[in-house]
Amino acid sequence: MTDVVNQETIEPWELISPPVETVDLTLPQRLRLGVLASGSGSNFAAIAQAIAAQTLNAQIQVLIYNNPQAKAAERATQYHVPTVLLNHRHYPHREDLDGEIVKIFKAHNVEWVVMAGWMRIVTAVLLEAYGDRVLNIHPSLLPSFPGIHGVEQALAAGVKITGCTVHFADLEVDSGPIIMQAAVPILPTDTAETLHARIQIQEHRIYPQAIALAAKLKP
Repeated sequence: MTDVVNQETIEPWELISPPVETVDLTLPQRLRLGVLASGSGSNFAAIAQAIAAQTLNAQIQVLIYNNPQAKAAERATQYHVPTVLLNHRHYPHREDLDGEIVKIFKAHNVEWVVMAGWMRIVTAVLLEAYGDRVLNIHPSLLPSFPGIHGVEQALAAGVKITGCTVHFADLEVDSGPIIMQAAVPILPTDTAETLHARIQIQEHRIYPQAIALAAKLKP
């Protein structure tokens, strides 16, 4: 998972844009990341593993999670990353939650915000604090199928290829400039569960690379 992608081993449908071999992903300075997660934390783990393998020059300063049952917190503990629970149900407005997120990130010297399965809509409070240093990953080839049911939308539409997208976040859901995408075929036997599992393989592959690429694009 942490290996550099070898173009010769990629099937035609595993298109990655841009090809990672054409981009210098080395970073002179270590990125200080703040991660937001709501669920299993598999993308958090992929990023942490890339850091441990020294294929991503970064450090995760803190993980913020909003779901008390999120397994992402357990994964963070395994990697000795501080965690903070901010249960969104305790905040009457989205702006209040984002204001607390900003305070915690600033206290931990975070310079890049990475949403890794963060199931909350971000507001101007977070985006204004971190500008164009807020990243998101979505399980479709945006701009197709935005929203929380991207996998199910792709299946219902009958398309033959879907995938995942890492992009800079903005106020519109699953919008903002695209950094990197990977394509995944939809098989005749696919269910939402099997398709999502294969998409996640590509998410874990491209997210660490996309973080480095974003830092090259927005130094």
